[in-house]
Parts: sequence; structure tokens; C-alpha cells
Amino acid sequence: MHVKELLHQASAYNPSTVLQKVLRSGNVKVALNLLGPAIRGLVLHGGRSSTSEMQANHKAHFDWTYQRTQPEMARLYEIAKTSQWNATTDLDWSIDVDPFDTRKELFPEQLSPLPSIPAYRKLDERGQQIQRHALLAWMLSQFLHGEQGALFAACQVTEAVHWVDGKLYGSTQVVDEGRHVEVFYRYLNDKLGKLYTVNDNLFTLIDALMTDGRWDLKFLGMQIMVEGLALAAFGTLRQTSREPLLRELLKYVITDEARHVHYGVLSLRDFYHQLPEPERREREDWAFEVAVLMRNRFLAHEFYDEFYGHALSRKQWDELILSSTYMQNFRKTMFRRLVPNLKRIGLLTDRVRPHYAALGLLEWENERAAPDITAGDLIRDSDTPATLN
Repeated sequence: MHVKELLHQASAYNPSTVLQKVLRSGNVKVALNLLGPAIRGLVLHGGRSSTSEMQANHKAHFDWTYQRTQPEMARLYEIAKTSQWNATTDLDWSIDVDPFDTRKELFPEQLSPLPSIPAYRKLDERGQQIQRHALLAWMLSQFLHGEQGALFAACQVTEAVHWVDGKLYGSTQVVDEGRHVEVFYRYLNDKLGKLYTVNDNLFTLIDALMTDGRWDLKFLGMQIMVEGLALAAFGTLRQTSREPLLRELLKYVITDEARHVHYGVLSLRDFYHQLPEPERREREDWAFEVAVLMRNRFLAHEFYDEFYGHALSRKQWDELILSSTYMQNFRKTMFRRLVPNLKRIGLLTDRVRPHYAALGLLEWENERAAPDITAGDLIRDSDTPATLN
């Protein structure tokens, strides 16, 4: 839809306010590009209905020569072929998941943001367990929704990428993402019995990726941003939870996601280094805007609406969550797997570094990028018991 039509449609919602939400970098072109998704997600709350229609705008690229010209991507394809797993048979779904079993805590209280909330501290033990169960369900629900977005994005980038090796690898990621949707939904439905709607910020990002016709932004948004943040979030949750089925499920998913981020870095590394300066700057600012959207997605507003909307204002809730030690650590650690990859593909330049510095994210820039870290490294990290600093 044309920008003017979107502004007219959203006139009742003060579009200037919406525009400000996507103008943090000061790049008007990027803000206008994200305005439509922001209106549909942040204002019209498009993710709160049971289904959504999004217009996919991209070109499918056919290569009738089938030349294999990307040896590093070809190696990744070989690894993907031998790393497939069956969610039905490789996970023990007979494990009983009991949110009230203190021996196998879903989400230990001391490692959650909930003790920062005075009303939570007044609850009896069972009431607190119910809320920890619900908060985990909220987190896993957002992972599930992100995986559905990744499934659709993987289909699109497989069509759009110009290299045969990229298309072959992309086909394995489509299978991976379908499996992730399967396991997260089954765990939420069969074990937790609770599913939350998609967060508005995540819906906005998925909308932006689905409707933008540029193949590299689909890679940047999904392979680098969403998958990179998910990789860190999965590792943190695996460190946190003592529930054996969830920990095993996350181990398999982390192994897949490590390849997905690697694929994104390989696809964009050379492309962005030779991109004309104005276009590269747009990608730099776009990545930063998406980073802020992803950062805000973990404020758990859907959980707040259910349990605390009657007792606290949204502003009070945000202040409590943002000031909690857990959330400060979690939101920073999420970017541990993202910032080095942005640097590797050339989008962490001196021009945009102050934006990331203001969010306290530059401490991760010298960490290893995706091509330099293995799935085994990530699993070992997630085996280390979580602590709060």
C-alpha cells in the first residue's frame, strides 16, 4: 500500500506519533519504509486476530545453469543435511511437565523479573508458580510466532537468493523452521496448555520482512536480527529452566539456529561491503530500528494485560521490568549474538555506533561472529548454570 494511503487509513491514530516510533535513527526513508508495518502492528494490533494476510513483494530468481559457486555455503548445506532430527521420535514427549514441581522448575523465581513486582511478592506460593508458568508460556509463544515468521521468510529467501548453493541450503532451513513451529506449538499446547498472541513489535517486524521486496532485507531482518536474537534467548532460557524436555528441545533448536545465522552472514558479508554508500547507510539504520523493535518485544505486555493491567499502569509496568536485574541482563545478552554479526557484514560503522552505544550494546562487538562459533560452543554455553550479576 502507498505511504499516503497508509497515512490516510491511520489518520485517526495520529500517524505523526507512529512515525516517531520508527524514527529513532533519524533516517526518514527507513521510517517511511517501516511506517506501514508499524501502523498495522503497533496501532491496529494486527497480530491479535486469529489470522493475518500479508502481501509478499519479492522476485523469485531462477538459475538455469545450476553452477555451484559458493563453497562455504555448500559446506553448510552438507552439515544441514546430516543434522536433521525428528521432533516426534527424538524428543521424549512422555515427560510430565508440572508447573508446580519444585524439583524441575520451569522458570526459577530467582532468575525471573517477577520478584521486582510488589504485587507478585504478596502472592502465595501457588499464585507465584502460576505466574511463572504463564511468563514462560508468554516467552515460548513469542518464540513460536517468530518461528512461523522465520518459516515464511526462509521460503522467500530461498526463492530470492541468487546462488544455487544458497537455494539448496535455504531448502534445509525451510524444513528446520517447520520443525521449530511443530515443537514449540506442541510444547505450549500439550505441556503448558497456554498460548499468547504475537507481540505487536514482533508482528511489525514480520510484516516489514514479508512485504519488503528487497531480498537482502529479508536476510538481514530474519537471518541476522530475528535468528541472532533468538539464538541468544534460547541459550539464556536453556540456562534458566530446569525442565528436562524444554532443555532438550532447546538444544536441538539451538543447533539449527546456529546454521541459520551463519547462512545470513555468508549471504550478506560480501554484498554489503560493495553496496553503494547511500544504500548501505539505509541498511545500517534499518538494522538499528529493527534492533529497537526486538528489544521492546521483551516487555511482556501480553502477560501484563492478563495479570497486572488492573493494578499497574503500562508505564509503571515498563519501569519495573526494565529496572529488574534479570531483564537488564536478558535484554543485553540477547544482543551478544547479534552485534558481532552486524560488524562482520559491515553494518556497525562509526556512523551508527553511537546508537548502539546508547543502548549499552557495544560491549559485545568483539565477540565471535556466527562463522567462528559452532553449535557445540553454544550448547556448552547453555549448559552453564545461569546466575544474575
